[in-house]
Amino acid sequence: MSTSEPAALPAALAEPTEHPPARWVAALTLASIGLWAGFFGPIQVLLAQQAESIDPDAKKEILSLVLGLGALVSTICNPVFGAFSDRTTLRAGRRLPWIVGGALGGAVALAVLSTATSVWLMALGWCGVQAALNAMLAAVTATVPDQVPVDRRGRVGGILAVAQTLGVVGGTAIASITGSIAVGYLTTAVVLVVLTVPYALDSRDIPLPKAAREPFDVRRFAQSFWVSPRSYPDFAWAWGTRFLVNLGNALGLLYLLYFLQDVVGSGKEAAEDRVFVLTAIYAVTLVLTAVVFGIWSDRIGRRKVFVIWSGVVAGVAALMLGVGQNWGTALAAAAVMGCGFGIYTSVDFAMITQVLPGAADRAKDLGVINIANALPQVFAPVLATIILNIVEAGGGTVETGGDGFSVGYFWLYAVAFAVSILGSVFVTRIRSVP
Repeated sequence: MSTSEPAALPAALAEPTEHPPARWVAALTLASIGLWAGFFGPIQVLLAQQAESIDPDAKKEILSLVLGLGALVSTICNPVFGAFSDRTTLRAGRRLPWIVGGALGGAVALAVLSTATSVWLMALGWCGVQAALNAMLAAVTATVPDQVPVDRRGRVGGILAVAQTLGVVGGTAIASITGSIAVGYLTTAVVLVVLTVPYALDSRDIPLPKAAREPFDVRRFAQSFWVSPRSYPDFAWAWGTRFLVNLGNALGLLYLLYFLQDVVGSGKEAAEDRVFVLTAIYAVTLVLTAVVFGIWSDRIGRRKVFVIWSGVVAGVAALMLGVGQNWGTALAAAAVMGCGFGIYTSVDFAMITQVLPGAADRAKDLGVINIANALPQVFAPVLATIILNIVEAGGGTVETGGDGFSVGYFWLYAVAFAVSILGSVFVTRIRSVP
């Protein structure tokens, strides 16, 4: 009786065993910095400024509408483009075409935003940015399980967490320093493209043979986006954890500029400068913790304990903002939140790569996970507006100025704390990762 050896997986689908060179990690880091600058320069400052320039009296509603529509686009585009990336069989590889195309498309959409003087054009431009950059994000994220062994993913996840933070700081700095909404958008577009070039020149991307790709079927393609919680419970719990922690983060950051301007009592220009200061403090503490805890997690082979406590720390930072409501407390909260998210972003990413259902759909499944990043951007503006409006209607002071206390913002940040804690509880339900 003869036996046959199972067919070997193509290199693009095999579990990586060789550690990628430092130059590759550096190039991926630069591309990630450009990517996150493209996201957060607008989110942190430029979109809020633009909403106020279009209609100062309706600035909150405009910002909520634009961010919500953009997040909805992100929710759809990230897993869809990820799935197409998984099926790409170009000689350049599965990921590189989407990284380059996403960077170029994002730059064009940022240029459109730079010309927006109406709500509809502002919304169209931001939705374009979200679509293009989520195509890039889906591919960038999938490169890690494609090319990095499990025992290095905490380390690389920590480095990419630092890259994300540098992108947030860089994008915020561009928006603050340029002094012009249009120039801020255009400068961000240039930075995005330039920082993507090194990775485009040395991606080490592995092509997928056409024979390894299943024939395209619309029904099967659509059904693939549902990852059954019954079949893959750890994937479901990881998704829920990320959704809740990111919802808490979104609630904490969404109206930060307005919180500083209207509650803490900063003037308009001072509030913009203070957003940058808080972002810088957050960045420093995140950088100091992300790589260290990522390496620590790799060495001891444990993920959950780090993710659990990072969610608790991030929630406490949000509660500090709601209770303190002054500049000194905001400075301390930024440092605490940086520590929490430094640990969370590095170790949680490594944990998620270990609960993916299969190698053939890495980008798609990570895209489904990334919905947990995008959906909070849809729900947070609506939830925040409801909280603030209900408190205001009930007689609570929402915009006090000076040294007053805003009951509305207290409840907003209390809710952010509660959902972050719940996210930490969900981590305990994951069984396959220690």
